[in-house]
Amino acid sequence: MHITDDQLATALGEWRRPRVALARALADAVGDAALDGRLRVGSQLPAERRAAAALGVSRGTVIAALGILRDEGWVETRHGSASTLRLPPEAATRIAPSSAVGEDGVIDLRRAVPAAPHTAYQRALLRASERSGPVLAESGETGPGLAELRSLIADRHTAEGLATRPEQILITSGTRSALALLSAHLRPRVVAVEIPTYSDPLAAFRTTGTRLVGCRVVAPDGWDLDQLHDAFRAAAGGLAYLVPDFQNPTGALMPGAVRKTVARLAERYRVTVVADETMRDLDLRETPAPLRRIPGSILIGSAAKTIWGGLRVGWIRGTAALIGELARHPLCEPLSAAPTQQLVAAELLRDLEPVLRHRRVVLQRQRDHLSGLLAGDDRWEFTVPPGGLALWLRLTTMRADTVATRARAHGLELSPGPSFAADATHAHYLRLPFTPPIATLDRVATALDRACDDQGP
Repeated sequence: MHITDDQLATALGEWRRPRVALARALADAVGDAALDGRLRVGSQLPAERRAAAALGVSRGTVIAALGILRDEGWVETRHGSASTLRLPPEAATRIAPSSAVGEDGVIDLRRAVPAAPHTAYQRALLRASERSGPVLAESGETGPGLAELRSLIADRHTAEGLATRPEQILITSGTRSALALLSAHLRPRVVAVEIPTYSDPLAAFRTTGTRLVGCRVVAPDGWDLDQLHDAFRAAAGGLAYLVPDFQNPTGALMPGAVRKTVARLAERYRVTVVADETMRDLDLRETPAPLRRIPGSILIGSAAKTIWGGLRVGWIRGTAALIGELARHPLCEPLSAAPTQQLVAAELLRDLEPVLRHRRVVLQRQRDHLSGLLAGDDRWEFTVPPGGLALWLRLTTMRADTVATRARAHGLELSPGPSFAADATHAHYLRLPFTPPIATLDRVATALDRACDDQGP
């Protein structure tokens, strides 16, 4: 099957992007059109000269774009024949889960979640299955977790400068389970949280009747030190839940000096600090620098954002004494990850860097694309985050709930700011994930523009 000149031009639409080389922008547009089904995989692209004429560019631009597509596995060109469009297995890491774009075309950005790295995950599944015999011969109860997985996670912490032994790691079925186990064990009456922060922990704390006290986080300035002090004083003897690395939803990165301040306040007011490191590996800075940790904090993390939310594996890093106490808690086993899931996680963690490297490149490109689409519009303000999965948009003329309602009429589901705030503030903020592919982000920007139109839908 051949793609005609007109079909190519129609499928790509307005593919040029500000401050992006034409060849790179054209290659991205072809890949996104293949992912969206606008260009059929297995079809032959038009000849270089015809494609150049249809798109209004030079033949050299088309040749350069085809070179990029070949290098990245999107086209296959045989000598003397046309280039055939294909879908590389790694392309799955470019897109949000299929559920993010429903059959009715509605884009659901209420969850900031990437899809699984298909090839790496499937290979890990196969390797885990091949050596699952010893695990399947056991009772299925894992206690603090499989020894090899605890060792791998401990080794990662040690390599990052935090000496850790396997007995300081406990495996859970995710960060929510980790937080639930810690809360059940520590039983805090008051918890200090950031405002805004991730909505799921807020819901979990509220179900237990825990009182929440807040400290504001504003990108790019970060944590308000006066409010941080007040929150820790109010939570004396209790818990503090913080996301210091590419904070969700603001994307802010806690400076080293603030981390030291948190440690001093925790010691002064006897507050147990739980640092959520779910976003830690999603560093999208041009030149990443080592990330420090809050001294004396309990660390929780998971594979949800770096690998896949369906891999229900998380962990707690604390003192060996704390881990021992948690392992004996009645909720430890119910909140643990299945042994077979732990085997898959172990296989992936053995060689995680290629997956992370590809994910960072793709997310950085998508972040910059969405930021470019939204820049210079006085209806909103935002800071390009150094990491994470979303933009934190402050609307200058409208309330977030109004925009979210209008956006729904234009096929876009969004999360208004109050859902991330313990005190129900941030009525003029929206979280805008950049996890979908570039073509979908174009639709997101268009829907947001229409939703913020003074006339409304």
